[in-house]
Amino acid sequence: MLRSDVRWLPCILSTLIACAAILVAIGPSQAQSAAGYPRKPVHVLVPYGPGGVADLTMRLLADKLSNSLKQQFVIENRPGAGGIVAMRDLLRSPADGYTLGEMGNGQAISASLFNKLPYDVLKDFTPISVTGNFEMLLAVSDASPYRSLKDIVEAALKSPGKLNIGAINPGSTQNLSAHLFQQITGAEFTIITYRTTPDLLTALLRGDVVLGFDYYAALQGVIAPGKLRIVATSGENRNALLGDVPTAKESGFPSYIVTSWNGLAGPAGLPGDLLKLLNTEINRALAAPDLVQKTNGLGIDAKGSTPDEMHDRMARDALKWREVIDRAGIPKQ
Repeated sequence: MLRSDVRWLPCILSTLIACAAILVAIGPSQAQSAAGYPRKPVHVLVPYGPGGVADLTMRLLADKLSNSLKQQFVIENRPGAGGIVAMRDLLRSPADGYTLGEMGNGQAISASLFNKLPYDVLKDFTPISVTGNFEMLLAVSDASPYRSLKDIVEAALKSPGKLNIGAINPGSTQNLSAHLFQQITGAEFTIITYRTTPDLLTALLRGDVVLGFDYYAALQGVIAPGKLRIVATSGENRNALLGDVPTAKESGFPSYIVTSWNGLAGPAGLPGDLLKLLNTEINRALAAPDLVQKTNGLGIDAKGSTPDEMHDRMARDALKWREVIDRAGIPKQ
């Protein structure tokens, strides 16, 4: 080395030390966010028990992501407290992509149903993508004299409070869908809440309630002559599995549209390049023909979204269900 070059050594060393300090401060979760990700299993927190429509969607997606990213995406069911347990655990996790959480319509409802949450659903998480959409089915006993939604509403208008309608779990999408139906139609029903879907099915078949609200995955085994008949669905368009069944919109109630959904999110601060990688992989997995076939068979429309679209949908639904809860006079928890 020439003597004239030696005087530059302190500057070069200072620059290298400064760069190293920046990388240490940023940490591996940001400096190396997408490079080589994932290097270890990824845990997906599901705020519901196993076997439900949300759990099934996430398990199908996790299998696809495990194959494409060459690491296990491990489902961890953490039900409890209206989904708060899983969301609180996600909130406390590092923003490095190794802990993700399922969130969607249920969390939009919780934002209005609880007086105080340990997080802000719109600010404390990083939306990645919507993963599935599923509408409500409006079911009657096959022996019911009511052939349409209009028949049921007209009967209720003639005898206010005399007809029972039913759904599961206070504060669930199913239960709030029943309240929304009453609010939109202007008819007065008595809304009966059941603990489980089998309890609701028993009540429908016995004639204890004239109309029940639940998802296709929950009802598919009993949609048959002598059991249940679906008089309407709650989506924008007809359900492909129930092509002859009109939507509530077609049945004369254009404002009655309920499409529940779920998606994947990370803690706030998920690095941008990692967010882009996960969004791309999730959308690719959801478009796979075999996954589409399996989810369609469960009545799920598995379509992805951008992170911004997921955030905006959460905001719209939080406002929608807040209005339903307030009008119904449902006590905050």
